[in-house]
Amino acid sequence: MKVLVTGGASGLGAAITRELAGDKDNFVYFTYCRAAENARQLEAEHPNVKGVHCDFNQEASIRSLMEEMGGWQLEALVNNALTGFLKKHFHKLDSEELLSSFRQNVLPVVLITQAALGTFRKQRFGKIITILSSALANKPPVGWSEYVANKAYLLAMSKAWAAEYAKFNITANCISPTFMPTPLNADMDSRLVEEMKKSYPLQELLQPEEVAQTVHFLLKSTQQINGVNLLMNQGADIL
Repeated sequence: MKVLVTGGASGLGAAITRELAGDKDNFVYFTYCRAAENARQLEAEHPNVKGVHCDFNQEASIRSLMEEMGGWQLEALVNNALTGFLKKHFHKLDSEELLSSFRQNVLPVVLITQAALGTFRKQRFGKIITILSSALANKPPVGWSEYVANKAYLLAMSKAWAAEYAKFNITANCISPTFMPTPLNADMDSRLVEEMKKSYPLQELLQPEEVAQTVHFLLKSTQQINGVNLLMNQGADIL
């Protein structure tokens, strides 16, 4: 299977790239922005991966990626990339911060998914997997309104994709993982992380490799699985 993983050179994305590259029947394209060294290492480790630079802050870079995608004959897209998020109380957010966040973390996903669908519809097959957050399930952390709103938008989009393109044998599913030890969370106080760990039913943190395995499962699964959002937080929330 030919797969594109956005943000696939670091953190969760790197775990997904490695997991999928372990299946020699896959060829994995992945995007990176600042993690050029990681990208080269992944390419050195796996002959069936190719890194492509893409800066989600630059529309020209996104458009360039979309043009390249047309020649890849993709069968699956994993929307994983995140440029970052603001940890800020809602009343302190200004309109430009919200617009900038949407342009950087939502609009690129929409545009890249549209490009992938151009191929999927022609070949009447495709899989879209979008990484969200378990913060959507219940009570979001204080100061995460911008992040959670973006993820909620993508969840609604994924449901629309599932409904609109099922007749083309295209699926759209999501995975909503809880906190993971990745570079995105590197600045979190270790004491808070330990408290969080103790609060979980299994009293251990979710690992990126576990989410990567779930991505792999969805890519190999029947097209009967469509419109699903898999919550990965040890049963802390029951949907």
